[in-house]
Amino acid sequence: MDSTSWVIYLAALLASVALLIKAFIGGFRSRKLNLPPGPKPLPIIGNLNLIGSLPHRSIHELSQKYGPLMQLRFGSFPVVVGSSVEMAKQILKTQDLNFASRPKTAAGKYTTYNYSDITWSPYGAYWRQARKMCIMELFSARRLDSYEYIRVEETHALLRGLFAASGKAITLKDYLSTVSLNVISRMVLGKKYTEESGSKTPIVTPEEFKKMIDELFLLSGVLNIGDSIPWIGFLDLQGYVKRMKALSKKLDRFLEHVINEHNDRRAGVKDYVAKDMVDVLLQLAEDPTLEVKLDRSGVKAFTQDLIAGGTESSAVTVEWAISELLKNPAIFEKATKELDRVIGQHRWVEEKDVAHLPYIEAIMKETMRMHPVAPMLVPRLAREDCTIDGYDIPAGTRALVNVWTIGKDPSIWDNPDEFHPERFIGRACDVKGQDFELLPFGSGRRMCPGYSLGLKVIQLTLANLLHGFKWELPAKMAPEDLNMDEIFGLSTPKKDPLVTVVKPRLPAHVYQP
Repeated sequence: MDSTSWVIYLAALLASVALLIKAFIGGFRSRKLNLPPGPKPLPIIGNLNLIGSLPHRSIHELSQKYGPLMQLRFGSFPVVVGSSVEMAKQILKTQDLNFASRPKTAAGKYTTYNYSDITWSPYGAYWRQARKMCIMELFSARRLDSYEYIRVEETHALLRGLFAASGKAITLKDYLSTVSLNVISRMVLGKKYTEESGSKTPIVTPEEFKKMIDELFLLSGVLNIGDSIPWIGFLDLQGYVKRMKALSKKLDRFLEHVINEHNDRRAGVKDYVAKDMVDVLLQLAEDPTLEVKLDRSGVKAFTQDLIAGGTESSAVTVEWAISELLKNPAIFEKATKELDRVIGQHRWVEEKDVAHLPYIEAIMKETMRMHPVAPMLVPRLAREDCTIDGYDIPAGTRALVNVWTIGKDPSIWDNPDEFHPERFIGRACDVKGQDFELLPFGSGRRMCPGYSLGLKVIQLTLANLLHGFKWELPAKMAPEDLNMDEIFGLSTPKKDPLVTVVKPRLPAHVYQP
């Protein structure tokens, strides 16, 4: 029995007679409703005993038995799961406004300044204002275009670093995380706070920062027993809340330093022009016309969201893409032929080139289909009673959309377990939330607000990695030996980071500064 299982059963043993009676009374009311089909829940723990270390896979198996709209119970809370295109459309589009809120979780409380960020804040005036800030200010096309030079400079630094490591076995994610972190740091914070500056030591080292981001994504996605059975939450049986509090202190120390530096730079400067996204947030916080005041904690929470979201998603997606290509050399060769034909052998890929590289785009989409960064998206919460496909969904129900299952649906995808980018050539299927068979960034009001930035970083990085290098597995390792297992959290990276060998495929002068 693994650690999660024994915690679940221990929670059941701690139940009192009063709670059993309460559960029975609640269940009596539920039986009058026409709920979606699903496995019978156990007292107190509900269906938590059926959920393994990879919840999206456990829930996928259950949906094969109970159907595309399934009712589960996680401890004290009902959970509805949509596992088909039509059910995803119902939850994320038809009933989008009703499912526009978020459930309360320990991660939201302890790691986002009590739900002050964009991701976990409940639906209401504060969140609507946050969304407007993202669309109009932080991720506007004009602002993202103004930061293109940063993405180019850091991508070229990555390529030079790989060139210097030619012929050696490297852990690819280390390089990908570094370039993502550097891009986001410069765009959001104005500089790389992980680098030494003169005689000053960095407020946090790159290794420490990467560990904090990894921990944040893990803790934001874990199945914390206290979130499902609140009355035993204070026991912190899995130790997750203790880790969340420790992480929050580390992140807050860093974010305080960032804001203090920005305020010092802005102090006394008339008509100060924002240089980065933190500047923008601080200016917005001073706007007296805001419907809801954005306080210091809100600025820190937004900043943390921007850094974490931009760093993790692109690194994870590109690592999965290279891993799949190493298992499929013919696809790799086809990609490099397209790059040589469109780009040539004497320059790097630029953002404006991406629109002319349909096969590279198809590789990205196929990677997102097979390895969605958030396989069940971020959970939503029903604000009112509603009906989906003839079934009653009571207010307070948590809603999950299993995009991992949709990506494996044989009625949509031929041979869904095969990595086959050609399936997207000539197929009108985008990743921007309108085509429900492919939803890597979600859809509707709670869709990832930074998806356009994520796409730019992923496409530019992936295209240049394929253009600039030949990729091989370490000696004596065959493609079939490559471990493609994942770890579940708010993101889903490879369990074993990819170790690979790179060799240049372009003339030497291309790799020079």
